[in-house]
Amino acid sequence: MFVTDEYALSAPPADVDAVVLELRDRAEILDALYRFGLGQDLKDRELFASAFAADAELDFRPAASRWGGRPSPMFGRDTIVTTVLTMFAGQVDTTHQVTNPRVVVDGDTAHLTALVEAQHLLTADHGTFALLKNPYDVELIRDGGRWVIRRMRIDNAWYTGDPVAFFGV
Repeated sequence: MFVTDEYALSAPPADVDAVVLELRDRAEILDALYRFGLGQDLKDRELFASAFAADAELDFRPAASRWGGRPSPMFGRDTIVTTVLTMFAGQVDTTHQVTNPRVVVDGDTAHLTALVEAQHLLTADHGTFALLKNPYDVELIRDGGRWVIRRMRIDNAWYTGDPVAFFGV
């Protein structure tokens, strides 16, 4: 699951133009994951949607299985955005922090792994919360000058708190 390449960049150090292009790609790839997290936290439909390809897939089953949840995978940007934001709206406040990102770029596709810490609190009662540490496995595609998520699989390393805070149910 994790990107474990020995080097951060594949471009030869002496090829400054290639290094700059690869660094730009990597920044845009990470930004797709940041848009995913911040879009949820702000309940910003446009920002959240900008993280995904039209035919995106989001699979939260591996993480949810840790506490007995059995959500279906979500297919398509519109379905993902509507499902996630409707589920949280007025019910769950979230914050997401991304750490340990690793990226491999292959032309117009990329693979990203990262650890994401997600804090979920019931909007009506911040005393009911859950804190999760989730490994993310993400496939991305180039969409013009930016990168978007084509497939995202979210696993769970650990969590603490009340699972009711994950989805406000």
